[in-house]
This record gives sequence, structure tokens and C-alpha cells, in this order.
Amino acid sequence: MTDRADAIVIGAGVIGASVALELARGGRKVIVVDKGPAPGAGSTSSSASIIRFSYSTLDAVLAAWEAAALWNDWEGHLGTVDPDGMVRFIRTGMLIFHTPGNNTTRIEELWDEVGIEYELLDPAGIKAKVPGMDIGQYFPPKRIDDPAFADDAPHEMTAIFEHQSGFIDDPMLSARNLAFAARQHGAEFRFHQEVVGIEQAGGRATGVALADGTVLHAPVVVNVGGPHSSIINRMAGVTEGMRIHNRPLRQEVFTVDAPVGLRLEDGFPATADLDIGQYFRPQIGGTWLLGGTEPECDELHWVDDPDHFDPYPTVEQFETSMMRAARRVPEFGVPHRPVGLAALYDVADDWVPIYDKSDLPGYFMACGTSGNQFKNAPLSGKFMAAIIDADAAGHDHDVEPVQYRGPRTGRSINLGAFSRRRDKAVTSGTVMG
Repeated sequence: MTDRADAIVIGAGVIGASVALELARGGRKVIVVDKGPAPGAGSTSSSASIIRFSYSTLDAVLAAWEAAALWNDWEGHLGTVDPDGMVRFIRTGMLIFHTPGNNTTRIEELWDEVGIEYELLDPAGIKAKVPGMDIGQYFPPKRIDDPAFADDAPHEMTAIFEHQSGFIDDPMLSARNLAFAARQHGAEFRFHQEVVGIEQAGGRATGVALADGTVLHAPVVVNVGGPHSSIINRMAGVTEGMRIHNRPLRQEVFTVDAPVGLRLEDGFPATADLDIGQYFRPQIGGTWLLGGTEPECDELHWVDDPDHFDPYPTVEQFETSMMRAARRVPEFGVPHRPVGLAALYDVADDWVPIYDKSDLPGYFMACGTSGNQFKNAPLSGKFMAAIIDADAAGHDHDVEPVQYRGPRTGRSINLGAFSRRRDKAVTSGTVMG
């Protein structure tokens, strides 16, 4: 092993492994360092891994639509087959309830512009698509101790349904697949290695210092540290030049038995229900993943130290989520024992990721990605490679943002939309983006 490379990638999650693949494909010698034991063993392993296109900005919708094509041709994207197995994209479609203030109309406008087909469902259409669901409008979401929680619905819901969404069956394996492909291009992965400093000389990044005393040298350092990325940015001294920041957020997701007739095998779609503040994602084996959508009534649990947080779900959130789910699906019932996990999102101020350079030459960032960027992982590596290549050629991304032309649509994606210096994007202000 050598301690010198052309680029060092901090973080071997699904996005870090993707960045490593694209930089190695471009001819760079790449070293990836991660304090965990394997690719995708951190926050990636806790991802709901939903592939969807419901975002509030054009560039975000274009990115998700382009990335979906790569998931659909996973072997073609990797250029190889991982002998340990390959992830599968499982198509379910996506049901999104029309909810006051959740930008559903904006989503429809963007889908029309991009050319993403969808259906508008009236109450009868929803009942036909997901029989057994109570389609009453209960907005806004409420905690179960709210006296209005059990109020009757004044109206019935309408919705949009998009056919191409779905999920990846094994999020951790997706990172392993990307890492395997990156190794075929010479990338080296070093695990159980903690970054404790960003080396600098002559006003630019020159490498990283590790906890064991090793110093790795490279003219390019890419921070893809997930929930640790804000700490790494502080190490690099780049936070003052950022108008958009990021920090870890603790989230709880539960696994529950799906009612008969509303399982993956029955055609139940991934469902965004901001009316009650939950999302549902079917799984193989007759279960759902059930998570929250950050409604105003739910306290957000920000974490100062991503190495020390409670990884177990709370009874309070479990009961709230179960009661909300039972409100929407009366046959669901209410499980009595929490089965799930708590994990960390790396969240940007406006829930839009940061794919960018920094004020420290040679130091780049793919941060604020958790919760809603798993789906863009194969494209995120291409975004970062484009920005890094442009910088190496003397192009100032801050002055003239790099444009990435998507092969699926032929449309340009403005990578300035993911700049650390952007104004806050107008989004739902939740994981839905």
C-alpha cells in the first residue's frame, strides 16, 4: 500500500463508493477511508432505499429521473458483476396524497416538464388502487395526545400515482457493488480508519491525517462522511464560506406486518402520506417500512456527536407512528412491540444536498445527502467527478456552475443548484425534499 493518491474519498457509503468509482474511472488513483468495517455499513445500511422523483425543484427531479435509469441498468452502470451478489430494483410505483402545503402541484408541474407520466386519482381511484385505506383528510398531522387526533375527516383525499418508482432491495449491498466496481479501476478501500485532520499546505488541501498517525497525501480530498461530514468540514475550516450547512438528525423507522391485500405481493405502492405525517414502503416478506415525514408536531432530534446516540426506537414515537398508520389503514391494527431502528440522517438546511467545491482549494463536499439522496447515489459520483474535473481544468464552479447533461433526457442539470453558497431552496422542508 502507498500513502499517496490522486484523490482521497472520506466515507464508503453508497455515495462515497459512487464518487470513488467515477474518480477511478476517470484515471485517478483513489484511496477511500472509512471508520466503519465495510462499504455501506454506516447510515447507508439504514436507508429506506426508495427510488422516487417527487421533489420541489427542477434539478432535483431531473437528477432523480436520470439516476433511476442507472439503477434500472445496474450491471451496465457498474460495468461488472459483483460475485457477492447484485442489488435489485423492485418497482412498486409511488402514491402521493394531495396535502395542503406539500408542493404536490409543483411536483405535477415538474413532472410535466420532464416528461414523467403519472395519474391523477380521485377518491374512487385511490380506493381502487389501495383497497382498505381510509382516504379521509386529517391534515395537519397530529400527535396521539392531541384532542383532535380522532376527529372525523371533513373531506376525502385525492392523490397522484407515478408508475416508475420503487426501491432497492439491499441498500448496504448497493454500496458493496459500487466499491467492487471501483476496485476494478484500482480504487483502494481502507476500513477502521478514522480521519482526525485535513492536511493543508500552501493554502490548499493536501491529504488527511488518520487516528493511527498515518498521513495520506493527495491533491484532492472529498468529504462524503455522512453524519460525520459536518465535523470533517469543521476540521477543514470551510464552514464560514457556506451559506447552507448540514448536521446529523436522529430518525426512527419501523418494520411492521402489512395487512392482507396491502403487501408488496398485492401491488401495494410506496406511499407518501404527509396528511398524517408518515410514509409506507412495502418489503419482500409481507412487511412495511414505516417512517415519518417530519411534520411540524414532531420534535426533531438533532445530534451533536454522531458516535454517541440511542440506536433504539422510542416507545413514544413507535406508538405515534402505529396509531397514525392505523388511522389510515383500519385493518392494520396496532403492534405492541417496537421493531425497528434509529439511525442518523445527514441533513442540509433545506433538505437539498451539497455537491460542491469549498473555499479550501482541493477540498470537495458531498454532504447533506441522507434521507432523500440514496436514489441519486449512482449519479452523485458523476456530479462530483464533473465538478472536480472542471476545477482541475481551471474552471471556477462558483462563478460559472458546472452543467451535467443527462443522457436519459438530454437536459442539463445545473450543479450550482447544490452549491454551498446557494440561497435556501424552496422545498417541503422535510425528507420528501
